[in-house]
Order: sequence, then structure tokens, then C-alpha cells
Amino acid sequence: MLFSYLAHRKACAAKQAERQSRIDQLPQHYKEPLGSKDEGILAKSVSNLVKEVQAGTLEPGDILTAYSKQALRAHAQTNCLTEIMISSAETWAKECNKKGPLAGVPVSLKDTVGITGWDSCIGYSAWVGKPMTKDSALVRLLRDAGAVPYVKTNIPITLMSAESWNDVFGRTTNPHKSTHTCGGSTGGEAALLAFGGSRIGIGTDVAGSVRMPAHCSGIYSVKASVGRFLRTGNSTGIPGQEGVPPVYSPMARTLDDLETFWRAVVGMKPWEYDYSCLVMPWDNNLWQTERVKGFKWGVLWDDGIIQPSPACKRALETVVETLRKHGHHVVDINPPSPYDGFKIASQLLIADGARTAIRPIRSGESNDAGVVQALRMASLPSWIRRLYIWYIRYIKRDEIYAGILDGFHERNVYDYWPLVAQREDYRRRWFEMFQEEELDYVLTVPHPIPAVPHNGMKDGVKSFGYTVLFNLLDYTAGVMPVTHVDASRDKLPTSFKPRNSIERSIYKMYNAEDMHGLPVGVQVVGKRLEEEK
Repeated sequence: MLFSYLAHRKACAAKQAERQSRIDQLPQHYKEPLGSKDEGILAKSVSNLVKEVQAGTLEPGDILTAYSKQALRAHAQTNCLTEIMISSAETWAKECNKKGPLAGVPVSLKDTVGITGWDSCIGYSAWVGKPMTKDSALVRLLRDAGAVPYVKTNIPITLMSAESWNDVFGRTTNPHKSTHTCGGSTGGEAALLAFGGSRIGIGTDVAGSVRMPAHCSGIYSVKASVGRFLRTGNSTGIPGQEGVPPVYSPMARTLDDLETFWRAVVGMKPWEYDYSCLVMPWDNNLWQTERVKGFKWGVLWDDGIIQPSPACKRALETVVETLRKHGHHVVDINPPSPYDGFKIASQLLIADGARTAIRPIRSGESNDAGVVQALRMASLPSWIRRLYIWYIRYIKRDEIYAGILDGFHERNVYDYWPLVAQREDYRRRWFEMFQEEELDYVLTVPHPIPAVPHNGMKDGVKSFGYTVLFNLLDYTAGVMPVTHVDASRDKLPTSFKPRNSIERSIYKMYNAEDMHGLPVGVQVVGKRLEEEK
């Protein structure tokens, strides 16, 4: 154990020194203030950057300089970067495809993304100094499209938290309020984008990992359905986990940039780079065709576990009112139990007792407090766990929490297959609800409260019901920024009483005054494989 701990400390120190050295060794012009030329470049949309590079009126190297400067400023404030690839990106920018659909566009990447010669340690000190030997399918496509990777961004160890910190790289903070999280697990990307140090970033999502950071940091994201976006050749903490399939998905500062990027990637025929991608070209007519007949929106106001806070409910109400003013048909829905969905998803995600995700962790290495809490429950002797659940159910009279804890344990294959069957039946029920109600979209919150204070996930690990639900269903789901917390308008009523232990623990962190000014998003959910809409 001592040798493992010493190796951990040594690896963390070495990686942090390497990161700082790469920043220090950059040419001086990267450390100078933004000039008018830089500011002009940062103000351009992705589509305009591409047009100007293709026309020969803007050099990829100048775009890289502007975004690298801003990325370094973002890192100085939020600690959002892991791998500083700017020196290598200078060469990549010179050699990029200037006629491609992403010609000269810098793209930031979650630390998981595999790039030849660069680490993807994802916060595990044991994986430091083990660079990837091959570009992932995603990176190969991006290069062929003319894009320029230039930085990688921070994550939580195990990728199982809505905060982004680890011993190797430290903690990433929210650019809107340094005392609060930027979200996770793609939190470094969200902080970088919100600060303006990138226009397009790539993350992963298995329970809300691009949508939660988008909500916390005030940016846009669209989680893909399985098979629509490239994912092979990257690093992960839970290889083989397919009960709730992980997906790679883009994040952006604007909706226009997000759409431009989606069109470009699918237009590059990702199925020719990644066997897991479906042969499914971008359908330019899908949205316009559906628009002619008009959209019907269903609103999920409460998942039955944690009701949305005043700030998040106000954001949802704002969207509903706006849609109705513009003639859209908006209805309240009573879908198949979101609580049942959360139970199925959480059981699938920790079916191995979370042992795979913690296997690389060394002695003395920190883990997210909420993950530790879940692991502790999963590893309890069965009789102790059953006794504790009995206490929660019959003494505390909290059936919601007891029902979730019932699933926090390791399973064998015999027990696992019925869970997959439950998932498929649950998907069927939602499919039938969409058909019967003739819905185009569902609207709901991404999370019950805005960005939590640092270390808040100790109590928040059981609060992902509004996002993981749509991973379980494999629906396309996006988040857009709508408003900001208002200290006077979003106070919690004195009459509020939590309905269960999970709701009580989440609302301990809700404070409209402390959260004043933080972004608040709304989640827009479409059908499976309808990213165009």
C-alpha cells in the first residue's frame, strides 16, 4: 500500500509539472492579451470560420492562436485543461484540410478521447505516462474534416460524478461562480466553452455527462442516440458497460454552432470510420417536414423523486409559455414511472458493484464522495444491506429511497439478464406513450437544482433521474440555457417539505442567494435517432 501511495503522489506531481511545462514553453504571443484580430475571430461562428478558411481569407493558424489564448485564460481561472496540445496543433493547423467541412476549426476534447502520443489517463494516476498508440475514430474523422484538436479537458475520476476533479489534475470550477461546480463528467469542456476558450467540444454521456455540465455552465449540448456518433478507440473507466450505453456527443456555445458541427460530422460518413456508427446520412428535410404539421410537446414537471427547484421550474415554465405564445401544442404528460426508470438504470450501471471503475485507483487516491457512498452500499454484506433497507423502508417510511437502495449491489449474469429485459419493456412503454400521445418532444429539467457547491455530489449522486432516464431509453436529448438564478424570485418557499431522503439531501444544497447568477437550462428530448430535430 505504501508503494502504491508513493507511486500515486509521484504520478500526480509529474503530470501537473508536465502540464505547466507545456504552458510555460509556448511562444510568448500565446500569453499576450487578446488583440482586436483575436477578438474578431472569437466572435465568428463555426460556419463563418469554415467559409473564410475555405475561401483563403483566414488562416487556421490565426484561429488556433486566438482560441489557444482564450483557452489558457480559461484554464488560469477554472483549471479546465488536462493535455495542452497547442504546440503540436500548430503543425496540425498548417497541414489541415482547408476545404473540409470543419476547415481550420479548433476542437477541444474530453480527456477520454484517444490521440496518438497523448495520455488519456481520465484522472487515474496509474494511467499517467501511458500515451495512446492510435488516433480514435473520432479524431481521424475530425482531422479529415479539417478540424484541429488543441486541448483536452478535465473530468472526475471514474467518470461517475457530476463534478470534475481528481488528484491528477485538480478541481475544475464554474466560470460563472468559482465556489460551484461546472458539472460532470464533461465538466472541463463546459467550463472551457462557457469561458469562450472553445466553440466546439466533445464529451461523453452515460447518465447526463454532457447535459449536466451544459445546464451548470450555460452552454448547449445534444446527446446522441447510440450509433449516431463515433465512440471507438477512446479511454473509459467502465469498458464493456452496455446496460446503459455510453455515447459521445458534441457541446457548443451556440445552437447554430452545434447544428453546423452535427451536419459536418454526419456528412463525413462516420460509419466509414467507426463500425459502431449506423449508415444514416443527415436528413435535412426531417425538421422542415415535421415543422409543417406543427409540433406537440409533452412536459414532465416532476419525476416523483426530486421536484424541480424554483429556479429550474421557472426556466421550464418560461419555455412552455414561449412555445404556447408561438402557437405550439403543449401538454402535461404522465409517462411510465420515471422512478422505475431510474431504478433500472442505476442497477444496470453498477451491476458489477462498480468494481471495474475503481480497479485502477491506487492506495490513497481520492474518489468522489458520492461515488464512495454508492460503493460502500454496494459492497456491504447482504444481510447488513437488507437490514439497513428494512430500516429505511419501515422505520423511516421512505419507500422511494429504500427502493433505490434495493438495487445497489453486485449481480451475476443470472440476475443481470432480467434487468435488461426490464429495460426493454420500459422502452416499449415509453414508445407506446409517445405514439398514443402523438408527441414530437418532451420538455423537462436537466437537474432539480442549478450547479451545486463543490463536494455537493456527496449528496447528489442519486439526483440524475432527469438525465439518465433518456440514456436508458436511448432518446436524443439536448440542453439549452434559458435563464439565471435570481436570488429574490427563486427562493425556496417556507412551506416546502421534502418527500423523501433523496429530495431532502438535494435541497440542503439549494440556496438561491448563493446560486444567484448561475445558469439554468431546460432539457429538450426527442425520439431515438432524431438528432436533426
